[in-house]
Amino acid sequence: QVQLVESGGGSVQAGGSLRLSCAASGSSLRGDCMGWFRQAPGKMREGVAAIYPRGGSTYITPSVNGRFTISQDNGKNTVFLQMNSLKLEDTAMYYCGAKASGNCWNTGSLYPLLPADYDDWGRGTQVTVSS
Repeated sequence: QVQLVESGGGSVQAGGSLRLSCAASGSSLRGDCMGWFRQAPGKMREGVAAIYPRGGSTYITPSVNGRFTISQDNGKNTVFLQMNSLKLEDTAMYYCGAKASGNCWNTGSLYPLLPADYDDWGRGTQVTVSS
């Protein structure tokens, strides 16, 4: 099992930037997929971004593509989510997830990055975007 701790959330005005971090510990990540997900009040958790092990291919959900990027520092077992040009609708609790095996996302699926496919979770970090 992997322990995940998110940090970097906060309050920011629309158009601003935040960088979220997810520190992983416990079992070796080995081939774990790492992903970022978010959940706004009254809404279901949704996938935001994912990255293959050792900083391989990445997936960014269309609603944030061009504004968010995901990256990984393998030496520190840390995954980052750089969020630029933040919008009011980006307000949510952001969660880091890890998946031990299989595809990190489902290419060609209507919903490629599903929370149900991920095994381990952090407690989340709140991002609030105001006008």
